[in-house]
Amino acid sequence: MEFSVLVVDDEKNIREGLGKALELDNYNVLLAPDGSKALEIINTSDVDLVITDLKMPGLSGQELLKQVASAYPTVPVIILTGHGTIETAVEAMRDGAFDFLTKPVNLDRLSLLAKRALANRKLVLEHRALKEEVEKIARRQKFANIIGKSPEMKKVLEIVEQVAPTKASVLVTGESGVGKELVADAIHNLSDRKERPFIKVHCAALAETLLESELFGHEKGAFTGAVATKRGRFELANGGTIFLDEIGEINQQVQIKILRVLQDKKFERVGGEQTIEVDVRVISATNRDLKKEIAEGRFREDLFYRLNVVNITVPPLRERREDIGLLVAAFLREFSEENGKNILGIDPKAKSAIYGYSWPGNIRELRNCIESAVVLAKGSSITLMDLPPSVASETEGDYIRINLGSTLAEAEKEIIRGTLNFEKGNKSKTAEVLGIGRKTLHRKIQEYHLVEE
Repeated sequence: MEFSVLVVDDEKNIREGLGKALELDNYNVLLAPDGSKALEIINTSDVDLVITDLKMPGLSGQELLKQVASAYPTVPVIILTGHGTIETAVEAMRDGAFDFLTKPVNLDRLSLLAKRALANRKLVLEHRALKEEVEKIARRQKFANIIGKSPEMKKVLEIVEQVAPTKASVLVTGESGVGKELVADAIHNLSDRKERPFIKVHCAALAETLLESELFGHEKGAFTGAVATKRGRFELANGGTIFLDEIGEINQQVQIKILRVLQDKKFERVGGEQTIEVDVRVISATNRDLKKEIAEGRFREDLFYRLNVVNITVPPLRERREDIGLLVAAFLREFSEENGKNILGIDPKAKSAIYGYSWPGNIRELRNCIESAVVLAKGSSITLMDLPPSVASETEGDYIRINLGSTLAEAEKEIIRGTLNFEKGNKSKTAEVLGIGRKTLHRKIQEYHLVEE
């Protein structure tokens, strides 16, 4: 990425000398003799960094700083000042200057400050691009709360869109924290029942003795404490959808009653004799292997087939790493607004740790990680020190983590990704380290969808 640096100074020799020094660092250099000309250039060209003298005839450097900070708040400004005006330079820092340099300018110091300022600028631009992509995806797709562009998530969303208008029962499977409830939300919201009730039941959160009553209701006096008749969740969901989360946790007695509702659309309240008919679409979810539960006698096979008319498996985050950047951008925006912070992005070391971590807790863990980092961040970007130790420690040592049970293709993908990261995206060096041709590497990058990373 080539950056454009604007040097503003009314003294020609200083202006051109600084320009030549910056060109040696491979920047595209623009020159302006005063503040007014500088504003013209900024308004008509892409400028990534402004280096301006403080004292100039006409529009001063201080006034230029204020106008740039107001109109282009993400463009850093470095102030040049004489020894007698350092107090004014400090005041300029309060007005938003990135830093200041005293004349005569130390060129090594100038080079270092420019690199730091432009590194911040790069973070801002990358983060802005991700935010825009998140917003674009949200506008384009019908699944506002599901963030993802990876092939794995596109496949999930295609099934959701296909099954939503039907009456079929859906079983959503996947590890804890992958977003199964969001998939259930999307199915209901895209169905013709979207204006009808959507009742959610987290089965594992209810005691076994209460679950039957919660699902099917009870009559007054049915048990100690039943002081009034109560309608259950199936009754409340009549005409709409019920979502049974963690369905693998329910006992055999409740399984039989759910099976009857699915088969006959009928049930009785606990302690009741009246048969109640309902029209309810059932979506269930589990992180358990229900076939194993069936084999071990804990889950009814006939209920499984009734629930599993359509199966949607949500992939773990480690299998859809292309989505990490989008998810991070969305969480950064959410928690920055929530905590009144202006977080502009994530520095390279922290980003490397986030992409390199295996995320056993999936999206839920990533969300908690970003919330914690935003709260702990002292500056305008997330650093390695702001991340939880379990995530930050993934960067220690030059190694690539491959989980046991990975396929050869998954291992190859991780090796290529890790080597690319280590070589900072240099494909020639990556191909050389891996002992493969550049064309082969390019094909593998496309095959494993690593181009976005």
